[in-house]
Order: sequence, then C-alpha cells, then structure tokens
Amino acid sequence: MGRAFTYVILGGGVAAGYAALEFTKRGISHGELCIISEEPVVPYERPALSKGFLLPEAPARLPSFHTCVGANEERLTPKWYKEHGIELVLGTRVKSADVRRKTLLTAIGETISYKILIIATGARALQLEEFGVAGSDAENVCYLRDLADATRLVDVMQSCSGGNAVVIGGGYIGMECAASLVINKINVTMVFPEAHCMARLFTPKIASYYEDYYKSKGVRFIKGTVLSSFDMNSSGKVTAVNLTDGNRLPADMVVVGIGIRPNTGLFEGQLTLEKGGIKVNGSMQSSNSSVYAVGDVAAFPVKLFGETRRLEHVDSARKAARHVVAAIMEAAKASEFDYLPFFYSRVFALSWQFYGDSVGEVVHYGDFSGTTFGAYWVSKGHLVGSFLEGGTKEEYEAIAKATKLKPEVEDLAELERQGLGFALAISRQPPPSQPVEASSSGCLVLQKPMYAWHATAGVVVAASVAAFAFWYGRRRRRW
Repeated sequence: MGRAFTYVILGGGVAAGYAALEFTKRGISHGELCIISEEPVVPYERPALSKGFLLPEAPARLPSFHTCVGANEERLTPKWYKEHGIELVLGTRVKSADVRRKTLLTAIGETISYKILIIATGARALQLEEFGVAGSDAENVCYLRDLADATRLVDVMQSCSGGNAVVIGGGYIGMECAASLVINKINVTMVFPEAHCMARLFTPKIASYYEDYYKSKGVRFIKGTVLSSFDMNSSGKVTAVNLTDGNRLPADMVVVGIGIRPNTGLFEGQLTLEKGGIKVNGSMQSSNSSVYAVGDVAAFPVKLFGETRRLEHVDSARKAARHVVAAIMEAAKASEFDYLPFFYSRVFALSWQFYGDSVGEVVHYGDFSGTTFGAYWVSKGHLVGSFLEGGTKEEYEAIAKATKLKPEVEDLAELERQGLGFALAISRQPPPSQPVEASSSGCLVLQKPMYAWHATAGVVVAASVAAFAFWYGRRRRRW
C-alpha cells in the first residue's frame, strides 16, 4: 500500500514551510506536494523556541509562529495546507529511503514515492551519552531542538523558580537559554570547555563584552572544563553536576546545548556527503538528480568564498528553500544560489548581526564600554566578515553591503580608525564595475570585488536581509 506524489519534502522544519509557500506561489496543483514530518505539527519558526516561547509572561505559542511569519509573510496554519491541497504526513518517521527507486518507507509500513525529493531533515541535538556521560533521560535534564523539547523545558523551568540551573555549552543554545532562565528568575551557571563563549564566532574581546553583561545579570561562567557525571536522587532527578576540574555544582535543572549533527542517516551510501551534510550544487541538487537538500543538512557552495559550507542558521534555511523550488520548477531560468552567510541573536537588551566569514585578521572598532561596537575580518587583503552590536537599520545594511562587495583593505590601522564609517561609506557608493583609486585622505582602497559578476546583484539582497532583521528585532523581539 502506498501513495505517489510529484514533490515530497522530507522534514517538517523551517525550510519545509518556506518551500511549501514557494511551491504554491509557482502554481503547483492540488495533490502534487507532500510533507512528511516526525513532528505532529505543521512547520514553525524554530528560533521562537529559544526566545519568545521561554518567556514567563505572554510567551509565544502556536499558531502565532508558524512559518512564514519569520520573513513577514503569510502564516501557514494547518488550514492553509488543506486549502492549497498539500498532503501532510505528520508524526511519522521514515525508516528507509531508496533514491534509485524514488521511494520512502515509513515506520508504519507505508511506501511513499516521488518524482522529486527535497531533503529538509535538519539536525538532531548531540546527546551527553555520545561523550560518555549518562543522564539524558533524567526528568530535569533538558535539550532544545523541537517543540516537544521546548514544552518540556518550560515545564521544568516553572518547577525550578528561584532554583539553580546549570547550562552545559557556550554556543547559541547555551547563551539564549541562559538568558531565558535568568528572566525566569533562575540562578544560572554556564559550563563549557572553550576559553570564551560563542567560540566559533566571537573573538575574545567580543566574548568578554557579552560575558560581562551576563555576569551583571547574575550568570556565573566556568570555562575550560566539561561535565563528567551527575549526582541523582532516588527519584532519578539530577541534584548536582560534577565537572572534570573537580567542581560540584548543585542543580535543580540542567540544559544541554553541545552541538548538533545533521540527519543524513537515511541517505548514507546513496548520496555524496561532505562536511557532515549532503553535498549539493548551486541549485541545491544532490549527487542524484531527483534529490535536493536544504537547511542544516545541506552542504552547498558559498559563491562569495568559493567553497562548500554547511550553515546552521534559519536565514540560510529560509532562503535555500525558496531557491530550491525555483531551481526545480524553472531550472532553465534559475541562477546558482548566491548566499551571504548571516547570523544574528537577540538576548536581554542586546542584538547583534554578523555577515560573511570569521577568518583572517580581526579589526575591532567602536565603544566596547557602551552599546555599539563591532569588528571586521580581513583575509588576503579583502574584507570578508563584519559584526555589529547595537546598530541602526542603516548600519546593519551597511555592513551587509560592505561584506558582499569584499573591498580591498590595505591598512588595518586605518580600517580601525574609520570603524563603522568604512562600511557606511561603501554602502553609499554604487557597486563598482571598475577599480577605484585610493583617496588622498586614507589608506583603504575599494577595488573591483573578487566576485564582481555577482556582487552587484547580491548587494540588494544583503541590504534587504539587514533591513528586515533590524525591523524584526524591534517589532518581534520575543521571537
């Protein structure tokens, strides 16, 4: 027994919702598209789970954050999918896939066949047991990856008001959950092995600013060590966290955010993998011409840097989902995916954005004792990355434009002196088609970008991303 569809999206996360909306905009017929998801709800904006969902007052709840409200577009409720003839197979696990036969086999034994498959399976949270530590099943140990995790985390938080929480991990999830725990009047200690928080992106100087801010809110940091074991009571609840440096931390709850792993298992041995994900081309097409991949699970070519990357951020998932549908339905017209890597976060009263790549030499600028500061990354004589905390709409647009253009930088000291003014000056110039000579007033040279043939088109996209992110952060801080 089985069903057949022209298009199947495997996975019900952010990318699935944005792809579904794009399919309807391009005129698919009723009954052509099917979404299969292990979650029992239709796609939603996952960033809400570590932000508005955890607020103690007026928390975000479905249906308020179904996709695609994160991009200020239509909210896709279950009714919307029904009205557009999209088949939903929810709460269903696919146990095997055969890309040669173009079939998926569900856990209940149903075969679903397709002509075109979009893999949007995302990633799973790494478990403590993968690092030799038992205790993930304790009732007060929490992870945060999906709606069920978030609901459980809220329940545990509400039972621990005034108590002690230990957050394992100093990345995105750790930092955002720690902020939410503080807002819920819980004492927080963060534990991670790196020398500072957000080690994959932040420089020590940037990290110091955020750590000091968190400390002012009562958060304690224990760095350079890891969890070794839990102490449990007779009912199976964690009562203390033991660290490898000998510290023992009393705990009423534990939040674990130690990374993710892409869900590629169904396709290992069938599709080419790279950098932990499914390798795709500029059309998001895998090594099998009938199979595409988007989101956390996809390793795609980032044209700006001339190499394949796998990016773990919602902005990439949204844009790749739109692009893959265009590539499938209008292959002759579709260009290659031209994405400017973009990351952001909002915690407490803080809000930062980052564009590009965090490689090369770093130049900090601004007032690190105030509320607005940033950094540039310069590699091989060109600007490749830009970070800004506390910017205005114009300033976020400026760093996005500047990063997309990859201007030449000859003098790092002059770049530091100009600071944010450097990006603002570039953003006010039309994208150059010819090299521009250095002015007599400075030592920075804006020359023809290394990828001029796509920088011009991309600058508009980069500006719109920054503008929306700024608006979104002000209007929908809960999400």
